[in-house]
Amino acid sequence: MRSNGKVLKDGVGAEIFLRDFLEEREELFLHPRAQKARYTLGRLHAEEECPLRTCYQRDRDRIVHSKAFRRLKHKTQVFISPTGDHYRTRLTHTLEVSQIARTIGRALRLNEDLIEAISLGHDLGHTPFGHGGERVLNELMPGGFKHWEQSLRVVDVLEKGGRGLNLTHEVRDGILHHSKGRWGTIVSGRSRSPKTLEGQVVRVADIIAYLSHDLDDAMRAGMINENDVPEQIRKKLGNRHSERIHSLVADVIRASMECGLESIMLGDEMLHCVNELREFLFERVYESPFLRSEIDKARKVIEDLLNLLMKDDDLFVMEIGPIKPEVPRERQVCDYIAGMTDRYALELYKKLFLPKPWMKL
Repeated sequence: MRSNGKVLKDGVGAEIFLRDFLEEREELFLHPRAQKARYTLGRLHAEEECPLRTCYQRDRDRIVHSKAFRRLKHKTQVFISPTGDHYRTRLTHTLEVSQIARTIGRALRLNEDLIEAISLGHDLGHTPFGHGGERVLNELMPGGFKHWEQSLRVVDVLEKGGRGLNLTHEVRDGILHHSKGRWGTIVSGRSRSPKTLEGQVVRVADIIAYLSHDLDDAMRAGMINENDVPEQIRKKLGNRHSERIHSLVADVIRASMECGLESIMLGDEMLHCVNELREFLFERVYESPFLRSEIDKARKVIEDLLNLLMKDDDLFVMEIGPIKPEVPRERQVCDYIAGMTDRYALELYKKLFLPKPWMKL
């Protein structure tokens, strides 16, 4: 529903610029292929428009103020429950994706509000213990588990006590289709690609962010050093975190402009380099014996918690709440575990499965 277009006034009588002005500005300044807020396909449930913000600004604000967003600060990016101050978490990853995506979007005259909303919401459904936790739930849950599907479930169903955030179609689409998996393609315009260019920007920015900062964190952890990175990758992308991001962002902007914004893409040479870096990280970091060992430990934590919550009614009610016959129990348990932070999962496991120290009074 549209607002009535009335102009609000502040306490001294000055006019406040309203949503209508912001939407007109999008028409004037954004690229013809950009998604304009005025032409959104709408929300799951119709509601009155905000007089001050576009629909995408409103979505961004709802995400930032959500509980799921705040929990990202204690969820693993690569290294499980890191205690070092400078390792990335799922929250800092999300912020880096947003910054990179907005830089690309601004250069291409796309809708930065839509880009920011998708970026900030894309990983809300991630499990504790990173992709290791996701793999465990995928194996244990009937029908599997994918974090991008869970992110959409968070914003559609789980937030605000089961009412969801009621986001726009374009933000929901970008969240659902942001991920590539190991074997997925970075190039947009193919299967599972977001419908908007803004969603495609986030998809590319996500991989730019994690490739560079996961490499940076692996070096900080001493798992690899600079000379371990193949020479052709270092020559093409640079040796520093900032150089890698600059090289990739500049190439996305150039290649996307050259194709007339038919899609958001990398050039062929840079795409080849990115795929080589991904394979290097999978071999030397993500599937290294060290991280595999830590993931095996995380697997036991998640598996034991899931099994106990499935069979213990009292614990279920105490931790999750009333049993809802209309929702499969495994779905409720999965939602609860997926929403946990690393430290909450570890504390709950300690409470339920480890003996308490005996103290003589």
